[in-house]
Amino acid sequence: MARYVLTDASPLIGLAIVGGLGWLKPLFGTVWMPSEVRREVLPGLGLPGESAIDRAMKAGSVRQWRRVAAAVKPELPELDEGESACIRIALARVSRGDEVLLLMDERAGRAVAAERGLRVAGTAAVIGLAKTKGLIPSAKTAFALLHDSDFRIAPNVIRTVLAHTGE
Repeated sequence: MARYVLTDASPLIGLAIVGGLGWLKPLFGTVWMPSEVRREVLPGLGLPGESAIDRAMKAGSVRQWRRVAAAVKPELPELDEGESACIRIALARVSRGDEVLLLMDERAGRAVAAERGLRVAGTAAVIGLAKTKGLIPSAKTAFALLHDSDFRIAPNVIRTVLAHTGE
């Protein structure tokens, strides 16, 4: 398991939709989010998933990263603030020899992270892992819930996860 698991907004929102924020602790221990991500997912507007994310924070399975990043570099203008913050923190931790996993769905952020040698998993991978670890009876049911919302995952990604989980 990675020493640090950092999350962008999208996986938190997706997992909130499927009732999966409770899976984070048994799968990863503590999951960290930068303050930029916290502002995205907890704006105080009653957005979908907001109350579930707030409960996950109160339960301690999701925590805000409060350490100051040693460097503001690299500049990542092609990404949003949350993705950029996750990547910067991950790069700082990796440079210290720590193992880091990023939870991120957006294609551009994943590509930038991979280019820099960072490990990345998305919402679909977390659902698949929850199924293989016996936390949920069906990944297909979780994907159906996402499909019924406005949350989108590429069909080929879903097929790959379902094949891996035997569904």
